[in-house]
Amino acid sequence: MTDLEAALRAGVRGDVEFGVTARALVTMDASNYRRVPLGVVAPRDADDVAAVLEVCREHGVPVVARGGGTSIAGQATGTGVVLDFTRHMNRLLALDPGTRTAVVQPGLVLDRLQEAAAPHGLRFGPDPSTHSRCTLGGMIGNNSCGAHSVAWGTTADSVRELTVVTARGERLRPGRGWSGAPDGLRALVDGELARLRTGFPDLPRRISGYALDALLPENGADVARSLCGSEGTLGVLTEAVVDLVRAPRARALAVLGYADESAAAEAAAGLLPYHPLTVEGMAADLVPSPADLPRGGAWLFVETGGDTAAEARARAETIVRAADAVDADVVTDPAGQRALWRIREDASGTATRMPDRSEAWPGWEDCAVPPARLGAYLRDFRALLAGHGLRGTPYGHFGDGCIHVRIDFDLLTAAGVGRFRVFSEELADLVVAHGGSLSGEHGDGQARAELLPRMYGPELVALFERAKAVWDPDDLLNPGMLVRPAPLDSNLRFAVLPREPVDVAFGYPSDGGDFSAAVRRCVGVAKCRTTEVSGAAVMCPSFRVTGEEAHSTRGRARLLHEMLAGELVTDGWRSPEVRDALDLCLSCKGCRTDCPVGVDMATYKAEFLHHHYAGRRRPAAHLSMGRLPQWLRWASRARVVSLVNALAAVGPLARLAKAVGGIAPERAIPRLAGETFSRWWGRRRPASGGDLVVLWPDTFTEHLSPSVGRAAVRVLEAAGLRVALPPTLRMRGRPVGDGRTRSPIALAAVLLGGRRERVCCGLTYVSTGQLDRARAVLRRTLDLMEPVLETAAPVVVLEPSCAAALRTDLPELLADDPRAAALAARVLTFAETLERHAPHWRPPRVDRPAVGQTHCHQHAVLGDAADRRLRAAAGVTGELSGGCCGLAGDFGFTKGHFEVSVACAEEQLLPAVRSAPPGAVVLADGYSCRTQLEQVAGVRGEHLAEVLAAALDAALDASGDGG
Repeated sequence: MTDLEAALRAGVRGDVEFGVTARALVTMDASNYRRVPLGVVAPRDADDVAAVLEVCREHGVPVVARGGGTSIAGQATGTGVVLDFTRHMNRLLALDPGTRTAVVQPGLVLDRLQEAAAPHGLRFGPDPSTHSRCTLGGMIGNNSCGAHSVAWGTTADSVRELTVVTARGERLRPGRGWSGAPDGLRALVDGELARLRTGFPDLPRRISGYALDALLPENGADVARSLCGSEGTLGVLTEAVVDLVRAPRARALAVLGYADESAAAEAAAGLLPYHPLTVEGMAADLVPSPADLPRGGAWLFVETGGDTAAEARARAETIVRAADAVDADVVTDPAGQRALWRIREDASGTATRMPDRSEAWPGWEDCAVPPARLGAYLRDFRALLAGHGLRGTPYGHFGDGCIHVRIDFDLLTAAGVGRFRVFSEELADLVVAHGGSLSGEHGDGQARAELLPRMYGPELVALFERAKAVWDPDDLLNPGMLVRPAPLDSNLRFAVLPREPVDVAFGYPSDGGDFSAAVRRCVGVAKCRTTEVSGAAVMCPSFRVTGEEAHSTRGRARLLHEMLAGELVTDGWRSPEVRDALDLCLSCKGCRTDCPVGVDMATYKAEFLHHHYAGRRRPAAHLSMGRLPQWLRWASRARVVSLVNALAAVGPLARLAKAVGGIAPERAIPRLAGETFSRWWGRRRPASGGDLVVLWPDTFTEHLSPSVGRAAVRVLEAAGLRVALPPTLRMRGRPVGDGRTRSPIALAAVLLGGRRERVCCGLTYVSTGQLDRARAVLRRTLDLMEPVLETAAPVVVLEPSCAAALRTDLPELLADDPRAAALAARVLTFAETLERHAPHWRPPRVDRPAVGQTHCHQHAVLGDAADRRLRAAAGVTGELSGGCCGLAGDFGFTKGHFEVSVACAEEQLLPAVRSAPPGAVVLADGYSCRTQLEQVAGVRGEHLAEVLAAALDAALDASGDGG
């Protein structure tokens, strides 16, 4: 333990962490920059903050305050001690509806304040797109704004009073009328009144530099306002009194279509006299489904409010009439508005990938110009991009003249970094020429502080340095930001990554086969840290339960980044820090869809486990549950089902089996079916006629839930389809797996007289990182499926996780085999099969409400639109919840995961089931989901095929033909 760490542990009641994981998690924010800290402290109160500052001052170690870590300019990273306010100092201390104020701690997430204010008809005005995870302290530090700034201004407009601790331990309460000013600040301002009155551009989104003009007497000498946007360089915030605004009771959204972004930008300023709540702009490059929007190549989202829905709509229609748009629409449905705003909020992530999938980066994310000059600025900006051979898609707060853009800088080579510098200098000059601010929302940080003299001139920047010296004479707080800045092309986070592609098992087709590029996808916008429960969102179940950064998708991506860098995490693929962070990843694949940049942590986890355990002893759970298909085939062939079920029941042998297999002792071992699905199939006469469909006998349907397979056959045949099973092949004496070793299971198969090879998606091998075995199993599967691939028959997969494995893992593991892509393209869900191959069939009427959960893999990979339509056609009403059931294959069965598993189910699934209306059917297409419901809630879940099959039988009985 270092002297610094020992002193902090002795003086601080909060968490003091100097380990590799804690440091690795905060090396980056959402910017291009990376700095490795000495340690992380999560203070419990202002006394802890003062103690940290005292210790660090004595040791000459800098301090950086950090909230949600979503800063885009690098100001939330540091080389000394990082103060993490999200763990303990994250409370709403008071809310007064009468005065419309709230008292907050710096780590409070904005959405928690909004939720508390909403019942009083109030809200905090500024709302950045990261509102579900950004903190009030970070918003004050960056003077954040958001979409509603045309109505309610920036964070500085909503701050009434602050409580700060200075670098030398003084506790101040900055406010108006010089309240809380440190000694020397007033004298500094009084001596520079002329410069302060003339040196700042007049525009709504001027965030760059220190807001020293707020200290002018005509501006109320507002010390609190002058601290907004100071990026933690002047004092450490411990509490804030903020103003709230009256929220409109109803809203409408006018969506205006324009030919291009310049036309939209030209129109934006003309809409401000109508007092809209937002004037946001986006171009077609960032919109997934422009067909759902009015005609055009770019759009303005103009929100209006009113006391009634009619009033809000009338205001929106007035704006439509006033706008010179190509096309327009007014959206009043709240769900429709949320869907559109979700596209806008995700743009900070989606913009990091160009249409051709190449990478784009922040760095010039939020310049602002006077709104009336925005169109002209955008044309010049586009010309500058083209002159440097760069691309970017502007979007953002057109009504305030503030533009967000990610640009496809090459930050991996010296030449590319050189171009980044030259472009940055020229763009700074362009912004200034248009009367703008280098930063219009996210602060200067390291990205722009070096260029502040181009905006303000050397004299005013020197005044900034003098102000910093008044507040922080030792330069202890976030040095290198705003004044005496680090060069904008130093500390780039890409510089430490390998220059050559890492040898990996998966193909990573969207990242050019480069695992480093896959890991670079995470830009840190931290949508995975969202704890709100909304819609079908899944990501990130373990973070929602633990609240720990290491269990978020971003946290795991950061550790993988540091693993590749090799500077902080030095054990490479053997890293215990990375292994432990991935341990609670449920492989739900939610991030693949919910993450704006498509980080696929389930694949990264499988890749890591593959390398981590190469040539080493694997955990017992990998051998028991990871090789589940082998065990179940052995049990069914050996005719020992009754014996296995008896041994797996409660008792000493069951406890021993769970201990040996690495299975959670709280779990019951599922019972094997008395008759496998294939055996049932073999003794029946299939229907003839109709289109051929091949029903995939996945491991769960085959051995554990054959009733699902039987029900699917019943429904598919009723729909006029001809069902077949994939081919099998009788084998004798051939070992299981990669063919190089004879496992005990293989030897048992030989002794028992051979076995029948069957298709398998490889899911259990993939999820446990046994990728060599997975590839061997999948190649054998492709061999068996060749006759099917020669036909036009679709492959119907009932288990969503198996369907997802065939659609994604198969082609990514066997990219060199064209049969893999061919099979992946054939895979359909049960509902998709009926919709595409029996379009005229009408399902039986169920006419019951449904509760349950959309399977994680269905949400992330397969989609559920066909399922929704099938349920509606059958009269199955109600919406299924999002989230994750928490069992997630082997995850919830693995020893040590039980509590997290159940907590995940308690997020959305179990509350939905408990509040089910009378007579509701509990839908759960995944075997894991059904098992979790049964074991934790005592509820039987059903596959949609079972529900429809039962309705068919009931209709037959009712007609008198069933007896």
